[in-house]
Amino acid sequence: MKKFLFYISQNYSFAMLRPIQEILLARGDRVCWFFEGDKVTRSYLKQNEELIETAEQIFSYQPDAVLAPANSIPSFLPGLKVAVFHGFDAGKVDRKGNNDHFKIRGCFDLYCTQGPSTTKEFKALQAEYQYFNVIETGWPALDKLFLPNEEVPQNDRPVIFLGSTFSKRLTQAKNIFPQVKRLSETMNWKWIVSLHPKSDPDVISMYQEIQSDNLVYVETDDMLPILQEADIMVGDTSSALTMFIVQNKPVVTVNNIDPKPYLLNITDVNELEQAIKAALTRPGSLMREITNYIDDTHPYMDGLSASRVVTAIDNVLAGQYPLKTKKPLNFLRNLKFRQRLGYWKL
Repeated sequence: MKKFLFYISQNYSFAMLRPIQEILLARGDRVCWFFEGDKVTRSYLKQNEELIETAEQIFSYQPDAVLAPANSIPSFLPGLKVAVFHGFDAGKVDRKGNNDHFKIRGCFDLYCTQGPSTTKEFKALQAEYQYFNVIETGWPALDKLFLPNEEVPQNDRPVIFLGSTFSKRLTQAKNIFPQVKRLSETMNWKWIVSLHPKSDPDVISMYQEIQSDNLVYVETDDMLPILQEADIMVGDTSSALTMFIVQNKPVVTVNNIDPKPYLLNITDVNELEQAIKAALTRPGSLMREITNYIDDTHPYMDGLSASRVVTAIDNVLAGQYPLKTKKPLNFLRNLKFRQRLGYWKL
């Protein structure tokens, strides 16, 4: 029996890691969860799920592997540190102009990549740094997206999912609000709005206050049923766009920072209505671009990405992929984590 720790700091991580947990428990392994910070809703933990409360308990538990859908975790924790990603590459850059999705922070031993486009980038970084492995698995968060879901309602009118990034610089949620309000009042469309939990609370309240028969605001730890139900998505610059588009469905973006041919992007919010109408027709040229994008980004539609992650971890733990060098000490980053966790033992 192997022991696994799921290290999370946001509610969306539950849906990303539970497909892996299902496989591990079914084969007799043990899984525990650890919540960093105060952003995780404890009531989302299911009755059969174990919670570790402190860093001290993590060391007593001695996990074989620690899985995190995050950019960084404490590298001083015991076990193989595995990155399973909290989203797709949305083209966001840091203050120095570097793509944040591919930033190496010295925390992980294994990156389980989502598809050819990310694998290529991380393989190049692996060759440069030589202290972590990269194995393409697909993204477990999407496994159930490709499986039949009888709970998803069958609608007799178009369903539009509205999502947005929390970045103050990139979000368009406030900018498009007047148009969304108008369209929810004048068009026979069903809107499902669910903004990132880090979004401006005032903007979230704006959408909650206009709920009606045509618009609902949803807070959830599992976005997949919404993605399955919706016919199109409206967004800006967010990795959730890719989560939606890999279903072979159109996405309308507003002021996307890097608008690609597989997106129907507008720069004038007054064009939102026409863009939605166009997307609902699923134009051939757009759908061909979407198909090409899926092939490069996440070609796995078999619902087995979680199984591939487990196999990758097993193989690394078995010594199939020895590393050429050790991770850096990461002193300052780990000092911050120790302060956060209140753990000072060596």
